[in-house]
Amino acid sequence: MVNFRTDILPLKDVLFRLALRIVQSREEAEDVVQETMLKLWERRDQWEEIQNIEGFAMTICRNLSLDHLKRLDNQHASLEEESQLSNLNSQLSSPFEHAVSQDRIAIVRQIIDALPEKQRSCVQLRDIEGKAYKDIATILSISEEQVKVNIFRARQTIRQRFQQMDNFKKESG
Repeated sequence: MVNFRTDILPLKDVLFRLALRIVQSREEAEDVVQETMLKLWERRDQWEEIQNIEGFAMTICRNLSLDHLKRLDNQHASLEEESQLSNLNSQLSSPFEHAVSQDRIAIVRQIIDALPEKQRSCVQLRDIEGKAYKDIATILSISEEQVKVNIFRARQTIRQRFQQMDNFKKESG
């Protein structure tokens, strides 16, 4: 039996990160998560029929995020750091290493934010949320093959742009 408090409410952080990656605004992401939770609650009579409640919640969240994007006309705000990235910084030993790491994280985040929406969502779900290809395909309503292609292209773009920016910094610095 699915319980809102134990099965759905704990998904709010994952849903927030997904929404934030898509709408790129903390306030809008919070609104999307709230709307997602309401939609889930309204469908509580269907919970037992849903095989993957997390995938179902993430699909609703993604769709609402895309709706918000359309309404906002793609106005983007900066992302706050994900806790996973800030944990990396706390492991570094010197202030210099910390500063270099912060710069690199900012560059990668900037590159990810500039990716097409499908690639950005695939990378978010796979590399940050740790979702399986099958789950990503379900959430984004695309084939597993399309998920793999989007992730491959996104990673390739991230790598190329990061190297270009890094080379530019070295040459101009």
